[in-house]
Amino acid sequence: MIQLKSQREIEIMAAGGRILADTVKLMEQSVKPGMTTAQLDAIAEDFIRSHPGAVPSFKGLYNFPASICSSINNEIVHGIPSKKRTLIEGDIISIDVGVHYEGYHTDSATTVPVGKVSEESERLLRVTREALDAGVKAARAGNHLGDIGAAVQDIVERAGFSVVRDLVGHGIGTGFHEEPQVPNYGKPKRGIRLMPGLTIAIEPMVNVGKPGIRTMPDKWTVVTLDGTRSAHFEHTVAITENGPRVLTAA
Repeated sequence: MIQLKSQREIEIMAAGGRILADTVKLMEQSVKPGMTTAQLDAIAEDFIRSHPGAVPSFKGLYNFPASICSSINNEIVHGIPSKKRTLIEGDIISIDVGVHYEGYHTDSATTVPVGKVSEESERLLRVTREALDAGVKAARAGNHLGDIGAAVQDIVERAGFSVVRDLVGHGIGTGFHEEPQVPNYGKPKRGIRLMPGLTIAIEPMVNVGKPGIRTMPDKWTVVTLDGTRSAHFEHTVAITENGPRVLTAA
């Protein structure tokens, strides 16, 4: 069941989203060769909890053990932070993080280069970010879910990359995962009509190679089937009568 939010609820989510935006910015500034993903996780958790009423959404969600998902290179999503995972020059790391504030969740992700990376990796990050921007622009009242997916898919496939099809964005609010699912592919004017008050997480996951995925033995980390690199960017967006409102913008 889709839960439309009141203006009051959207403002609460926007307040949590500002904390989350600052967390994502801090993550981007903190990434450097030689640090572990566990260190990044501790930085994020400490920063979120420094804001009264805010806690990490991910910690304990479906028994996930950390406050961020840290996914390196061919890892698409849900990588578990570890003291044994050290970042090296040339890596890319996707950092997914959520904030629970006054009863409502927000969700955001970024992919960060570790030092100097290859031209292909730079292009992957740029295209995935552009795909997110296109998806957000399509998130307008009167449009359909398919318009969001089609906008993302067009950017990605024109660049020669592929959209992960087995993982999707989602509605978000008092529940972290709410209806509807938000695929990163589709056809315009298909799917439910977007209405004011709908809050969704739009999150392109883009592979250099083919879209196939598999889950690692830890039952969390999802990787590309062909071993190529993947990037992930995400915002929580409210559909309003005046257009899309990004609740997790800096």
